[in-house]
Amino acid sequence: MMSPARDPAPTGVLAPPDPALARLKRRVTMASLCVALALVALKIAAAIMTGSVSILSSLVDSVSDAGASLVTLLAVRQAMRPADAGHRFGHGKAEPLAAMGQALFVAGSALLLTVEAVRRLFQPEPVGEGTIGIAVMVIAIVVTLVLVRYQADVQAKTGSMAVGADRLHYTGDLLINLGVITSIVLSQYLGITEADPVIAVLIALHLLRGAWGIGRSALDALMDHELPAEDRARIRAIILAVPGVKGMHDLRTRSSSVHTFIQMHLELLPDQSLAHAHTIADEAERRLRVHYPEAEIITHLDPMGHDEAIPRFR
Repeated sequence: MMSPARDPAPTGVLAPPDPALARLKRRVTMASLCVALALVALKIAAAIMTGSVSILSSLVDSVSDAGASLVTLLAVRQAMRPADAGHRFGHGKAEPLAAMGQALFVAGSALLLTVEAVRRLFQPEPVGEGTIGIAVMVIAIVVTLVLVRYQADVQAKTGSMAVGADRLHYTGDLLINLGVITSIVLSQYLGITEADPVIAVLIALHLLRGAWGIGRSALDALMDHELPAEDRARIRAIILAVPGVKGMHDLRTRSSSVHTFIQMHLELLPDQSLAHAHTIADEAERRLRVHYPEAEIITHLDPMGHDEAIPRFR
C-alpha cells in the first residue's frame, strides 16, 4: 500500500522572526510571570493579616496578572513559530488573541472585585496590621517598577502587542498599590473605614478602563485593521520618493503584531522594460524595509494612466 502523499515543502512563506527578538520576548514574558506569582503569594499573606479589601483588590489584580502573563508566555511562543505550509502568513495572531483573553480576564476580575467592594461599603470592616500592608505594597511597587521598565524596553525593540498589554497591567498596578497604601492610612490611622472599599471600587474602574483599551487594540489586529494614518502616510511618502514611481494606489496594510503586511499598486511609465520595472519595485521594497524590517511587502505594477475596473482605496 502506498503511503499518503505529504505536503510539499512550503515555498513563498514568511521569513522566520528575528531570533534575538524572539529571545527577548520569551525572557520578558517569563520575568512577568515570575513577578506576578511572587506578588500573589506576598499579597495573600497581607490580605489575610490585614483584612483590607483594597489589598484584596490588589491581590485580585495580581492573580489576573499571573493568568494574563501565563497566556502571554504561551502566545508569544506560538507567535514566534515560523510560517509553515498550513500557516503561510505565520502564527502572529496568537498575540492579539492572547491580548483579547487578557482583557476579558481582567474585566471579569474587576466586576467581581466591585461586588465585594460595594458589600464592604455598606458593611465596613476595620483594617488591621497597616504597617505590614504598607510594607508589602512598597515591595510590590519597587518590583513592578523594575519589570515595567524592562517590558517597555522589550516592547520598543519588538513592537509586541502581547508584551504591551502585559506592561499596561503592571503600569496600572503602580497606581493600584499607591491607592492601597492610601486606603490603609485613611482606614487604620485616620479612622475613615469607607476609604478602603471606595478605593477598591476606583481600582476596579481603572481595571475596566485598561481592559477596554487592550481589547480594542486586540480586536483591531484580529479584524485586519489598517495601520495608523501616520504609518500609511509614511509608506506613501517613501514610495512616491522612489525614482521611476509615478504614483500609487490600493495601499492595504495590516499587522499581526509579529509581522506587518503591506500591499500596493505602483504606477510606472508604460514604455519601460519589465526588467527596469522590476528594479524600481525592488528599490521601493528595500526602502520600505528600512522602516518596516519585519514586513511582508507585495507590489503590483500598473502602467501609468491605466484605468482599472475595480474600485480603488487610496
